[in-house]
Amino acid sequence: MGIATKGCLHFLIYLLISMDFSMGDDEASSIQLNDDVLGLIVFKSDIKDPFSYLQSWNEDDDSPCSWRFIKCNPNNGRVSEISLDGLGLSGKIGKGLQKLEYLKVLSLSRNNFSGTISRAFGVLNGLERLDLSYNSLSGSIPSSFVNMDSVRFLDLSGNSLSGSLPDNLFQSCSSLRFLSLAANSFEDQLPSSLYRCSYLNNLNLSKNHFSGDIDFVSGIWSMNRLRALDLSYNSFSGSVPDGVLALHYLKKLHLQSNGFSGPMPADIGLCSHLNSLDFSHNLFDGPLPNSLRRLNSLVLFGLSNNMFTSEFPPWIGNLSSLEYLDFSSNSFTGSLPLSIGNLRALKYLRLSNNKLVGSIPAGLFDLGLEYMDLSDNRFDGSIPRGSSSLFEALRNLDLSRNDHEGTIPAEMGLFADMRYLNLSWNKLQSRIPPELGLFPNLTVLDLRDNALSGDVPGDICESGSLVILQLDGNSLSGPIPDEIGNCSSLYSLTLSHNNLTGSIPKSISELTELKILKLEFNELSGEIPKELGLLENLLALNVSYNQLIGRLPAGGIFPSLDQSALQGNLGICSPLLKGPCKLNVPKPFFINPDAYNGQMGGHRRRNESAIPMRFHHRISLSVSAIVAISAGILIVTGVIIVSLLNVSVRRRLEFVETALESMCSSSTKSGSPPAGKFIMFNSKLSTHGIGNPEILLNKAAEIGEGVFGAVYKVPLRPQGRFVAIKKLATSNLIQYPDDFDREVRVLGKVRHPNLMSLEGYYWTPQIQLLITEYATNGNLQTKLHERSGSIPPLSWSNRFKIILGIAKGLAHLHHSFRPPIIHYNIKPSNILLDEDYNPKISDFGLARLLTKLEKHVIGNRFKSALGYVAPELACQNLRVNEKCDVFGFGVLILELVSGRRPVEYGEDNVVILSDHIRVSVEQGNALDCVDLSMGDYPDDEVFPMLKLALVCTSQIPSSRPSMAEVVQILQVIKTPVPQRMETL
Repeated sequence: MGIATKGCLHFLIYLLISMDFSMGDDEASSIQLNDDVLGLIVFKSDIKDPFSYLQSWNEDDDSPCSWRFIKCNPNNGRVSEISLDGLGLSGKIGKGLQKLEYLKVLSLSRNNFSGTISRAFGVLNGLERLDLSYNSLSGSIPSSFVNMDSVRFLDLSGNSLSGSLPDNLFQSCSSLRFLSLAANSFEDQLPSSLYRCSYLNNLNLSKNHFSGDIDFVSGIWSMNRLRALDLSYNSFSGSVPDGVLALHYLKKLHLQSNGFSGPMPADIGLCSHLNSLDFSHNLFDGPLPNSLRRLNSLVLFGLSNNMFTSEFPPWIGNLSSLEYLDFSSNSFTGSLPLSIGNLRALKYLRLSNNKLVGSIPAGLFDLGLEYMDLSDNRFDGSIPRGSSSLFEALRNLDLSRNDHEGTIPAEMGLFADMRYLNLSWNKLQSRIPPELGLFPNLTVLDLRDNALSGDVPGDICESGSLVILQLDGNSLSGPIPDEIGNCSSLYSLTLSHNNLTGSIPKSISELTELKILKLEFNELSGEIPKELGLLENLLALNVSYNQLIGRLPAGGIFPSLDQSALQGNLGICSPLLKGPCKLNVPKPFFINPDAYNGQMGGHRRRNESAIPMRFHHRISLSVSAIVAISAGILIVTGVIIVSLLNVSVRRRLEFVETALESMCSSSTKSGSPPAGKFIMFNSKLSTHGIGNPEILLNKAAEIGEGVFGAVYKVPLRPQGRFVAIKKLATSNLIQYPDDFDREVRVLGKVRHPNLMSLEGYYWTPQIQLLITEYATNGNLQTKLHERSGSIPPLSWSNRFKIILGIAKGLAHLHHSFRPPIIHYNIKPSNILLDEDYNPKISDFGLARLLTKLEKHVIGNRFKSALGYVAPELACQNLRVNEKCDVFGFGVLILELVSGRRPVEYGEDNVVILSDHIRVSVEQGNALDCVDLSMGDYPDDEVFPMLKLALVCTSQIPSSRPSMAEVVQILQVIKTPVPQRMETL
């Protein structure tokens, strides 16, 4: 009998056995089949094995005990363990395994198995360990998919499982010791049966969508054998009461990135075995419990992004085992205790964005820290000189946004492994030490907005590793050194708002990786070197407010520069600029050299007023200047008069409106509730088609939900069109009708083809609704990540159209209003598409409706935008500007080009899309990141698009271009190649 024929016979006999047909003993013994062989062969038939790891699994063998990855019980010769971890297998987990009656261990982790979880596992009555982690399993968990009476270890983490956990899933779980459901999409509240698992040692429910209050006292706190509890990255809420003392064996407690509030449990310090404690990104408040001083075994301590108050704990030096300490973005006050220098094991220290004062203890700079961030506080005094331990270890130092004075220690040149140095926004008054150029690994040097003087050191890039150099807002003088061309790795060079003189050096053209060049507000003269037109990677350039003259370079970014990047110079030859075009000839003797500097005086940086001796510009008033001032006074006077008249008219209108409302309300029947205020901005749109919006919402179709509330699709009659109604979540919203009306009317005036038009609103004290236009093609999130198989993927032309449209919409918000309208929440679900796939940004300006944009509000409302949130928002730094929208826009570009989500959970790590693509671009593999499902695409558009996105997602806000610059760059990218060549 042939092998194939025998295999078919075995398979048919297996099917007969699995259907419970009975045979006589003689028949069964004559066939002499091994159930384990048949079960494993059937299991193998359902999967793909690209590397032939299972080649030894031969159906002609009498026993599988010699097969790879299989272990048998020596007493009965039956399969007891299958371990196929990380073999690149895919396919379904079939029913063949149910014949393995003596199976104890089944481990299939780190493969690509798909489909749903079968109930067949419940047949394996003796199964003790089941590991299906990091596969592609989907669907919900059956209530009895595994025998909980026998299972001790259950790991389903890193899949795409969803839905609620069945109420009776853990009805009998006395054997369970390890349970991990992390990195899935489970939702709703935890089943109460979970707390029956009183022998659990490790419980990990992180990175899901679980919600509701946790039953701590009679629930989790009663599971007193827990050693590790991880509930992080969910939507749990409520307070965490005392009772941690019951968890005698607890070593790890992670509650970060939820909505927990109130004080920390007072007895938490009595868990003497704790070595990892993370409560960050919640709403905890109040002082820290004194019992924390007892945690001598604590290695990781994270409390960032909460609302803790009181002085910085003086007992911190008692935690002698600490390696990681993060108290950033709270409201800690006082000074750092000297005892902090006792933390000899400390490697990571982050205390940024608090209210700490005083000088930095010198002992802190004696530690072997690798990462130190003390930014955004009120530290003063000089920067301590580091020890040899710090020189050898420190990689990241951020002391920005403090009040440090004095000099930059020359010893900093000894930091052999320094990668990031940020001393910006202080009061340092020294020259730039030339030793800073000796850092062999330094990639970011930020010394902006100090009082640094002298020239730019010629050897600032001696090491050749510098990527970002920011010296803006100082009193640097002299020429830009020719040696700047040695900074071969630079992609951002910003020297604006200084007193630099001389010409722009030609050597800048040697910086082939340069993407951002900012030289505005200096005293640079001469012509812009034509060689700068050869910088193919340059995406943003600003040379405004200097003394430059002559023709612009013909190539590169120069043909597409905006007027704002060139204005305020003596005579640059450009059709964008009015005034004379001056070539490089001697100046006429009657030109006042100080007139231009006086013109620039109103544009200087913030710390000019703080240090008046830094600038000594003479003021020269000509006849034309006097005429201009007189005209300005007349204009201002006219504006004031018109404004007073407008105020008077507005008050009269408000009086009439109030009177009408009073008349209407008095005519209502006694005891009936007052009608809401219903306003439509467009008089052509009748409100009769909507009726009472509150009643209409009961019948309307809900089409989405965002951080500001649910959205409904509503027919508008008799116009025969649809509108969208957003029911705002009332928490933290403006509650006074006049204030609400004023802010909404501002948003109602915002009109642009790429912005969702606000048509009107409805207000009562209990409910607030916004009426907007309706987009027929839904949102970008659905089209990109949640489309069904019948809907084709977005083509490159549509993706480019969407990117350009979003950029134009954001540019309108940022540059057409003062102050600019900042979105704060750019992500695909807030990008709607019309019938022609033109993008329309929704939810813009809704932050204006918040009573205040506090740090906990930001953290709570924008947690759903994980991956799109700019670092300055994620760190709860309220000193933000429109550059946070630029960051989210950059992530959107990466998402549209790659087709991937901004954050993906992989094996034992989290993959950040921007970091992944940045590495691919640096390694020359950029096009490997492109979403192939969109079909053909032009390389000369996709590649520069990726580079633009990486600039937009820079960790440093000032290194990101403005949205106006982004629009220019996109228009250059879209220009046909032959036309680009003509301009070079």
